[in-house]
Amino acid sequence: MSNPTKRQKQARILRIFRKVHRTMGALLFSFFFIISISGILLGWKKNSGGYILAETQKGVSSNLADWQPMDMLHQKALKIYRDSISATPNVEVDRMEIRTDKGIVKFTFVDDFWGVQLDGTTGKLLLIEKRRGDYIEKLHDGSLLDYYFGTQNGQFKLAYTSIMGVALFIFTTTGFWLWYGPKRMRKN
Repeated sequence: MSNPTKRQKQARILRIFRKVHRTMGALLFSFFFIISISGILLGWKKNSGGYILAETQKGVSSNLADWQPMDMLHQKALKIYRDSISATPNVEVDRMEIRTDKGIVKFTFVDDFWGVQLDGTTGKLLLIEKRRGDYIEKLHDGSLLDYYFGTQNGQFKLAYTSIMGVALFIFTTTGFWLWYGPKRMRKN
């Protein structure tokens, strides 16, 4: 293949990559904006002074033998939720995080991103927290739509992360070629 024909072919590839790069950038701008801002916030959540991620409190004892039974702590957390957060009769705990090193149990509730920290030994309320970090994480990975629409298998998250992952791969590839292609053409 002659040098001018090869150069024309390389230029045509560059134009295609530039068009793909520009079109995808325009179509997915808002999604990349949300991912970037939420990613920054998630990176800073432990350094937010307790605003994004509440500080983990400290209980009386880290010895599990001194702790109250988990069922009793669970019932106390549900009562605190009903008394202090919402009078909803059917409160559902999303997860319980046992922090033996701190002597506490964190209860995270399914509805409205609330959490309660209890002393494992005394059962005393240490903190009621608004779990902004959980909300930001769901926004970041697309599962916020699954949360609001009540889907069980994470179909929105799967579609969102797949689309954004493929888009990022294409952006990386086309961006590299838009940088390297002209250098290669000048060299030839």
